[in-house]
Amino acid sequence: MVRLIDTHQHLLFPNDLGYAWTARVPPLANQSFGHHEYAALIEGTEIAAAIFMEVDVDEADIARETRHVAQTMAGTKTKAIIAACRPEEDEGFGAWLEEASALGAVGFRRVLHVVDDAISQSETFRRNVRTIGDAGKTFDIVMHARQLPLAEALARACGNTQFVLDHCGNPDIAANGFDAWAAGMAKLADLPNVVVKFSGLTVNCGPGQNHEEVVQPYLDHMVGLFGPDRVLWGSDWPVVNLAVGLRDWVAISQRFLQRLSDDEARAIGHRTAMRVYGLTDLVEIDD
Repeated sequence: MVRLIDTHQHLLFPNDLGYAWTARVPPLANQSFGHHEYAALIEGTEIAAAIFMEVDVDEADIARETRHVAQTMAGTKTKAIIAACRPEEDEGFGAWLEEASALGAVGFRRVLHVVDDAISQSETFRRNVRTIGDAGKTFDIVMHARQLPLAEALARACGNTQFVLDHCGNPDIAANGFDAWAAGMAKLADLPNVVVKFSGLTVNCGPGQNHEEVVQPYLDHMVGLFGPDRVLWGSDWPVVNLAVGLRDWVAISQRFLQRLSDDEARAIGHRTAMRVYGLTDLVEIDD
């Protein structure tokens, strides 16, 4: 089995931070998903380390979220942070990049599928994303499949920045949206500053669909387009619970990786993450 770095670990602390969006997702609302719960779930799995991914926390709690995780991750599997940011706003942007980086942020993200499409296309947004690249940090993109042309435009405009496309580009698997998704992914694969995250697919499946069976063509196509050296793995816990659960997602992922060569599987499992997020000094994996 391949050792894994979980590049998409969400942690929710409802007693300390606000997550208004979870009111629309009852299984996640007002529940704690912390380091202890995560550690218990991954016991006996191949997950060697994790990167905390910001959870679209309420606007007023953006800085508090990163500070809280930084204060609580010592001695846990969480070794780095991808912090929330607002590139559409100049005020305080540089100061926040500096503070978050000092707290352990290796990258940044702004959730884009819940806001107006025009936000990521503004010159202010693009200039600040280029600032992220200048600082040697990554920018994770989370969009719906219909927005992949917007992701392409952003990545082309910010050639100095390393982008990570979350959740395989969020194909609409339930509606059999393969062709439109594949066309958008092909254009992104042409851009050397874009890698893609092997995560989040099962929650896009429809009721009654066999998760492993229906995601297989998407995974095959994604790896074929980008190559293993531009694909990295993530759990999307606890959102993954809305479909198959973390341990089942690990099992599905491992069965897929076993179909590849050892080098290809290790690239997706942990090597790409080590390189893209600069984890050499933070994570040790017996490779």
